[in-house]
Amino acid sequence: MASILTVLVVVVGASVAVLATRGAGPATTTTTTSSTAPPTSSTSTTAPTTTTSTSVVATTTTTPGLNGPGLGLAVPLTLRATGHGALSGLVIAIDPGHDGGNYAHASYINHLVWNGRAKETCDTTGTATDAGYTEALFNWNVAINLESDLRRLGATVVLTRSSNSTYGPCITQRAAIGNRARASVAISIHADGGPPSGRGFAILTPVADGVNNAIVNPSLRFARVLRTAFLRTGMPVSTYDGVDGVQPRDDLGGTNLSTVPKVFLECGNMRNATDASLVASPRWQRQAATAIAEGMVAYLTAG
Repeated sequence: MASILTVLVVVVGASVAVLATRGAGPATTTTTTSSTAPPTSSTSTTAPTTTTSTSVVATTTTTPGLNGPGLGLAVPLTLRATGHGALSGLVIAIDPGHDGGNYAHASYINHLVWNGRAKETCDTTGTATDAGYTEALFNWNVAINLESDLRRLGATVVLTRSSNSTYGPCITQRAAIGNRARASVAISIHADGGPPSGRGFAILTPVADGVNNAIVNPSLRFARVLRTAFLRTGMPVSTYDGVDGVQPRDDLGGTNLSTVPKVFLECGNMRNATDASLVASPRWQRQAATAIAEGMVAYLTAG
């Protein structure tokens, strides 16, 4: 069960900003007056024609996505523990990949940043199922279920964005948020846009580049524990990416620039019909979050 999200919308001139705080309690949902669906391409960042909207956050996995043009640049959110347990006293960083408003801010997300090895775009729109269910929304839904689980176990959770109706932040900032928090472990939640015939999840691990040298081995240990836990969701390991569900990557700024143990989790292939039926399911999203939490507990409490 997700916790309450309070959203304050502040309008200054033509800009709209969002201030978000979250406290313990049952999930609530907020509706919007308008919403324009983003493009389904994982590579396109061309903004469609839209009207100005002050649509607000979809706060539960049972609410269809509110993917309006965005309420402003994403801001991180720190959430205090709501219980005591195996993770008491620890800080965990969750990065829900992409953002629901990215498609409407092409000039921002297309600007180049240094990813630790080369220049790449600040972010992308992410992919989507053939039915139009966006990766950004999936990532957000899993993240808010996960943060609730982790906080009940005693962890303080840092999210790299506080809604699915903003845009950004850049990949460099996402890494920096976890670093500044000195997280015990961090995860970037994604879903892939792979070949339609391919199935399954893949865990992407860092390759040493200087900045991240100290986290390469701990991240690999986390990946192996997470793989075991995630198999319990019924999603198989990827048939097309990595070996037995694990793939080292040297081109991801989120892990190239991380100084805390971190992996990317591609939870399934949104372009595969079987995987798509799972990732679009609120029930499976909760199962995915539970599995990630179990993997984190196993990794962080190992002898």
